[in-house]
Amino acid sequence: MDAALNILGLAAIATVVAAFARRVGWSEPLLLTVIGIGISYIPRVLEITLTPDIALVGLLPPLLYAAAIRTSLIDLSANKRPILLLSVGLVAFSTIAVGLLAWWVIPSVSVAAGLALGAVVAPPDAVATTTVARRVGMPRRIVSVLEGESLVNDATALVALNTAIAALSSTISPWRVGWDFVRAAGGGVLIGAAVAIVLAQIRKRINDPVLDTVLSFAAPYAAFLPAEEIHSSGVLAVVVTGLLLGHRAPVIQTASSRIAENINWRTVQFLLENVVFLLIGLQIRTIIDNVGHSHLPWTRVVWPCVAILAGTIVARGLWLAIVVPTLRLLRQPTWDWRTSVVVGWAGMRGVVTLAAVFVLPADTPERALLTLAAFTVVAGTLLIQGLTLPWLVRRLGLPGPDAAEDALQRAGLVTDAARAGLAVLEELTTDDDPPDVIEELRQRAHSRSDRIWEQLGRAQSDLEPPAAAYRRLRLQMLSAERSSIIEARDRGVYDDEVLRGALQSIDMEESLLDRIEDAASLVDDELRTPGRRAGDCEHLRDAHRVVQARTPKGCEECLRDGTRWVHLRLCLTCGHVGCCDSSPQRHAEKHNAETEHPVMRSIEPGEAWRWCYVDHLLG
Repeated sequence: MDAALNILGLAAIATVVAAFARRVGWSEPLLLTVIGIGISYIPRVLEITLTPDIALVGLLPPLLYAAAIRTSLIDLSANKRPILLLSVGLVAFSTIAVGLLAWWVIPSVSVAAGLALGAVVAPPDAVATTTVARRVGMPRRIVSVLEGESLVNDATALVALNTAIAALSSTISPWRVGWDFVRAAGGGVLIGAAVAIVLAQIRKRINDPVLDTVLSFAAPYAAFLPAEEIHSSGVLAVVVTGLLLGHRAPVIQTASSRIAENINWRTVQFLLENVVFLLIGLQIRTIIDNVGHSHLPWTRVVWPCVAILAGTIVARGLWLAIVVPTLRLLRQPTWDWRTSVVVGWAGMRGVVTLAAVFVLPADTPERALLTLAAFTVVAGTLLIQGLTLPWLVRRLGLPGPDAAEDALQRAGLVTDAARAGLAVLEELTTDDDPPDVIEELRQRAHSRSDRIWEQLGRAQSDLEPPAAAYRRLRLQMLSAERSSIIEARDRGVYDDEVLRGALQSIDMEESLLDRIEDAASLVDDELRTPGRRAGDCEHLRDAHRVVQARTPKGCEECLRDGTRWVHLRLCLTCGHVGCCDSSPQRHAEKHNAETEHPVMRSIEPGEAWRWCYVDHLLG
């Protein structure tokens, strides 16, 4: 009963605190940790001990898998050099630097124990760093690098920790250290890839979203447990499996399975991420009590903890201060100084650090003090770096994602996709196909891209965009249909299975409308136009920036014929003003078909984007 109450209490508190933090714009990891510290001093409330098995086996695999399936393998590959320098090079450097510092400031600690602590505090936390990074609007390349670092650095740190623990009781040669790393990394990658291949083959044969979700929940442990059994990196195996399955998901899963997996893993990720930081705070009372039992004077406790916290922060900045200029001297692509400063400061620690310190053997000298030092690093980095990182990003003026540019790229991508679909439709159409069905398919393809373009401009004040009108009216119709079915249910007229099927069809259509609305307001990181850019288009380069509009008050043909428009487009060759593709008459497109003038621009208030009809590029 106590265990059930503890689980319910953790979930409830984590959810309420995280929701409050999001509402007021505070750091969720920091607030949850502080709340956990406060609760730890309330007797008989959530008395939970965070053991290595709970954290490293129970929580870490699903957390890493949830992050990996949502991480772009393309972005990871594009940033592999900085990711490796941070996840391998920096972890090794921090392990040695902090380890030697711990050996110096705690006289009773051996070099091996100091290196073990260095490995414990070396890896930044994936959740803490990326949560802050996305909230403050960092450039996407920095976020991608930090995500990639956090996915791989845990494996490097745990290998270093195991090596240091082995050195506590025996002599370790450099050859063994190298072999341990190769076995951990190589075995983890191979097992992760093998598990991904097997699961992908199974998924191709599953059409039931429920069965697919069950398989998805088993995936992280299917990779983690075999890798750990042969003393390879289970963490790396989980990451590789998640990356490969996430990359192949559009090909091997059905649409309904992908939607179900996305929703389910977002829920799991939200719950586990927030519970983890609450658990971190709940450990403080036990840690301080253990230090008190060691009878050390507090002067010998506070100074080492503060020194190790400072050393951990400085080591990251020092590594970047060495590596970035070195790469520049070697004429290798690297970051500018502002990016280096932000990446160097984005080193918040989390659950892996606190869980890993409990792996230290019970007879390790000053184990209680080393545990407190690890907690100090976690709490200190969350407090110091977590609170100041948003200010630092704003102070340095790093440009965040451009919502307007994202919207333009998304519109171009969806338009190209719709054009590809229409081309296939033309190839497949036969004389036996009903003309009304073919026309409906064409209209659906056009409406999807038209809906995106509508978001790029403001509609005429007295005319609601067609997609918005459709959504508004259809939602009201669906509400009435649902009420009618509920009334029939309450009268007991129909079987329950029939009623549930009818309600489910309404729910599915309404959820689709909700997704359309969400897609209009949120920028999808993965919807980036590949290939050619505006700078590659000779029509965009040669087009006039400013052209006198022939009819500045509106669409030339609409004004003549008395029809209405949604958005206005200006031909940059002759100054013709036409209405957009969401307008009933589509005069801008017709003008291009008649004249072959290649470039138009939006003349909606606050917009200056251009479109090349020939190369289908935005500029």
